[in-house]
Amino acid sequence: MTATMKAAVIDRYKQPMPVIKPVPRPNIGPNDVLIKIVTASINPIDIKTKDGGLRMLLKYKMPMIMGSDFAGIVTKTGSFVSDFKVGDAVYGRVQKNRIGTFAEYIAVGQGDIAKKPANLTFAQAAAIPLVGLTSYQALHDIMDIQPGQKVMIQGGSGGIGVMAIQIAHYLGAYIATTTSKDNFDLVRSLGADYPIDFRTTNFADVLSDYDYVFDTRGGKTLSDAFKIVKPGGKIVSISGLPNARFGREYGVPLWKQLAFGFVTRDLTKLEKQTGASYTFLFMKPSGVELETLRQLIEADILKPVIDRIVPFSAINEALAYSASGHATGKIILKMTDDPESKVFS
Repeated sequence: MTATMKAAVIDRYKQPMPVIKPVPRPNIGPNDVLIKIVTASINPIDIKTKDGGLRMLLKYKMPMIMGSDFAGIVTKTGSFVSDFKVGDAVYGRVQKNRIGTFAEYIAVGQGDIAKKPANLTFAQAAAIPLVGLTSYQALHDIMDIQPGQKVMIQGGSGGIGVMAIQIAHYLGAYIATTTSKDNFDLVRSLGADYPIDFRTTNFADVLSDYDYVFDTRGGKTLSDAFKIVKPGGKIVSISGLPNARFGREYGVPLWKQLAFGFVTRDLTKLEKQTGASYTFLFMKPSGVELETLRQLIEADILKPVIDRIVPFSAINEALAYSASGHATGKIILKMTDDPESKVFS
């Protein structure tokens, strides 16, 4: 008899909410580990994926299990796995073609996970992978921030923002960020130097000569970023549109490269006018960088910020709350209803 598990499944794009139902437990390949998921986090990309917002980049077969990152326990290892053993506490962000962390189990490649930070609970650890990797790749890998440089981070109290501020602070940047006035104390405690109340002030009216902008909003906010970046500066966005350069780097078909170039022609024009560069970031899972983040967390340099922890059975309410844009930090799903379970120790 095939073993089953509970999972949050959609049967079509733009389905209002997933349905929790039994599905077959995944099999693993020789380089995979099977994880019993203890906690998972909700991210805006989960909602974009559900609603078909990434179909130009990725098309998923239906039905599809939602979810992108997790913390859990290794329960089985493939024949080529050497870095992990059964019983290890790990955290990770799965490859984009293997999403499905809103479930009791997931099969994931050993290169996409790392040991869970020893000083974090499973709930705290689940708050790290996607936002940590996204922020690290934007600020460290692409921008290569050096001490004293200035970076503007959009949405400083959001799931990405709270981690990006900490990483930028660790790298030595001077940090401006947008948030509500109620969250000024929070973002300052994380390392922000200049919080801006987005409700009353347009950041483009008060900032200038910045080295970098990390855009998490897209639209007019992204266009306004070009007003504050110095020539030779960089704008990295996770909410804008992929351009032709992105298409070439990721080896997408030529027709898609041309399509990307057409829809981002205004951004290309702004690049030429300002001398700044625009990069669309499609984060790559990396166990190596998760290990780097683990070391920073265990050194108390980085810490998770959690808005709330909800049971798996309340996933639809949690997704609706995430879509509202009101969360401060991360929303965590507890994948077991047993609060006394030893995996929560």
